[in-house]
Amino acid sequence: MIRVHVICEGQTEEMFVNELLAPAMLPKGIQLIPALVGKPGHKGGNFKFQRLLVDVKNRLLGDRTAYCTTFFDYYGLPQGFPGKGALPGQADIRDKAQVLQSAMFDELKRVIGEDPMRRFLPFVQIYEFEALLFSDPQSFAQGIDQPSLAVAFSEIRDSFDTPEHINNSPITAPSKRIMRLVPGYEKPLMGSLAALEVGLDAMRKHCVLFNDWLMRIESLLANHDPNLNLEVP
Repeated sequence: MIRVHVICEGQTEEMFVNELLAPAMLPKGIQLIPALVGKPGHKGGNFKFQRLLVDVKNRLLGDRTAYCTTFFDYYGLPQGFPGKGALPGQADIRDKAQVLQSAMFDELKRVIGEDPMRRFLPFVQIYEFEALLFSDPQSFAQGIDQPSLAVAFSEIRDSFDTPEHINNSPITAPSKRIMRLVPGYEKPLMGSLAALEVGLDAMRKHCVLFNDWLMRIESLLANHDPNLNLEVP
C-alpha cells in the first residue's frame, strides 16, 4: 500500500478527496491522506507559499515512506507565489499549469532538498474546483437538487472547450456563475453532493489536467522505489 498526503486548499477539496478520490484509489493500493494547508484548525483558503512549504517539508521529512501532492486553485494564490508572475496572459491552461508547478517544485526543492522531493507531485488547478462539476451538467443540477438548472449549466459548459477552461477570470469563475444561478450556494456541502452525483469517471473524461494528476498518482504504484519503505532514523 502506498500512502500519499494530499495538501488541500479548503474544506471542499478535503471532502472531495475523502469521499471520491480516496475510495477510488484504495482498491488500487493507494491510500490518500488529505489535510488542509496550514496549522491544525485552519479552514484553508489562504495558500501562502510559506505555509505550503512548512506543510510539504513536514510530510516529506516526517513521513519518509510516503508521497505528497497538492490540490488547490490558481486563483487562490497570492501574486508572489512562485511562477504566478511569470504566466503569460493568453497561455493555454496546460502551459500555465506547467509554469506554476515547475516554479513551485523548484522553490520547494531549493529549501527541502532534492532527495525528499522525489516523493512530491505538484498539482495546481488552473480552474476552480467547481469547474469539475460541469463535466456532467445534468448530474450537477441533480446533485444540488436543482434539476431545472441543467439547461443553464449546459449552456455554460458548451461555451468553453472543456470544463477546465471555464475559469477565465475571478469575476466569471465557475463558483461565481453558480452563485448567480443558485443564491445561497454552499460550496462544501453542495459542491460535495454535486461531485458525488457527477462522478469521477465523467470528470476524468472531460478534464484533462485533472486526469493527468490522477494518472501520475496511479503511476506511483508501478514506479514505486522499494527503498522508500526503509525507515530512516
